[in-house]
Amino acid sequence: MENMIHSTVPHVPPVTSVVVSLPVIDMSCSRDEVCRAILDAGKELGFFQAGDGVMQDMAAVGEEFLRLPAADKVDLFSEDVNKATRLFSGTTYETGGERYWRDCLRFAYDFPVGNSTKDWPDKPQRLREVVENFTLLARGLAMELNLSGGYVTLDINHYPPCPNPSITLGLPPHCDRDLIAILVKPVPHAFIVNFGQQLEVVTNGMLKSIEHRVMTNSALARTSVAMSIAPTENCVIGPAEEFPFTMFMVPGLEVACKGDWIKVKPLPQAFVVNFGQQLEVVTNGLLKSIEHRVTTNSARARTSVCKRIYNVVKLGESLNLTTNLKDVQKEV
Repeated sequence: MENMIHSTVPHVPPVTSVVVSLPVIDMSCSRDEVCRAILDAGKELGFFQAGDGVMQDMAAVGEEFLRLPAADKVDLFSEDVNKATRLFSGTTYETGGERYWRDCLRFAYDFPVGNSTKDWPDKPQRLREVVENFTLLARGLAMELNLSGGYVTLDINHYPPCPNPSITLGLPPHCDRDLIAILVKPVPHAFIVNFGQQLEVVTNGMLKSIEHRVMTNSALARTSVAMSIAPTENCVIGPAEEFPFTMFMVPGLEVACKGDWIKVKPLPQAFVVNFGQQLEVVTNGLLKSIEHRVTTNSARARTSVCKRIYNVVKLGESLNLTTNLKDVQKEV
């Protein structure tokens, strides 16, 4: 469970941070409109926001717990990553790696029905009731998606003011391995939904799992609540039948044009026709055989199918392909 946050394949990180607004989806719209808005958000950003009244209580009770005296929380502190309910700091203490500026209260339980509530904190008094109401989101999603099993992790994250934010992060850049993650804040009374890598696999790349991170600051503390939905440990994950292999289009073909390499954008259910040198000779240069290449990438495999047409002729015979060539040249 501890490894639900992890580093992704090495890449060149963004140079700057910019402020953008995540799409806000009105859940009161029709089902078709909501589904379309979610798909549009998933194809581009991998995040969206939606309103719900449960979020205010969840954020408030999380902050109430964090303000409790240390004596009321000490029994929950544990570095045992297999413990279902625990309080811990950072994310990689057990490996000796970097330490991040975060305290976290984590709940984990079986899905859609769990039996771990007996280990939940009994302070503040309303914590159990509020957390249980919040986890109804997961159970509702389970029924909607026809999920038969798995588990849910619920993190209450606290990022205290940091004396030197320039040398640390709240959380490192990462993608979530889960199906989806639901986070409380920053829009009042709303939550953020983040698509995990499992959902990217299931949709064959149509919905994106986007890398994200948490920053610290020196003036104010920050508290967030994140709920992740994950499958059972032994299940096999693959593209759903509704998302055939042909939808997973990986670019790579480049064509030489006026001194530059032009990237060819792959199109679903289409093929590329390339004129060969024989056709350039037969048309006396009217049709061009253009130099091209295939590039590789570090993230995804690419498969292509190539069919060539050869015409074997005897010396001196015509290919019978130039009957209308003069007419074509006149039109050009």
